[in-house]
Amino acid sequence: MATSENEQNSIMTEYRERLDALDATLASEMGRWSVPALRVAVGVVFIWFGALKVLGVSPAGDLVASTVYILPAEFFVPVLGVWEIIIGVCLLYPPLTRAGLLLLALQLPGTFLPMVLLPEVVYTTFPYGLTVEGQYIVKNLVIIAGALVLGSTVRGGSESA
Repeated sequence: MATSENEQNSIMTEYRERLDALDATLASEMGRWSVPALRVAVGVVFIWFGALKVLGVSPAGDLVASTVYILPAEFFVPVLGVWEIIIGVCLLYPPLTRAGLLLLALQLPGTFLPMVLLPEVVYTTFPYGLTVEGQYIVKNLVIIAGALVLGSTVRGGSESA
């Protein structure tokens, strides 16, 4: 038995309504969990990368040491690691977000220094071809964007978008 055009339109309308309801539910849940997930993700990244520096096993340790050559690497790299761990802890605990963002704002510009001071390490082809080290540095743009989102919550803004 063939369905009429009206029945087909009705089925399509019902399908679209169900899809729209599912989309609304998913968007609502993403809004609810996005900022807390971002807080945890950025906090864990800072704690993890910082711990690697403190333990002396960071793949970025040599890059940091080459960039900040005026201080002994055996001093500066672990201190930077502790700084990063503190940033991560502050970002994980919402009342300390402001402090974490301040420490992050002081730390992040230094992460871009190798692009200026060590271009041979960062670029395969200047200015667009990046080495793995260059990609590691450029990913900080995502961290900056994440920090802006977290910063939007410090004046009583909602933990969800």
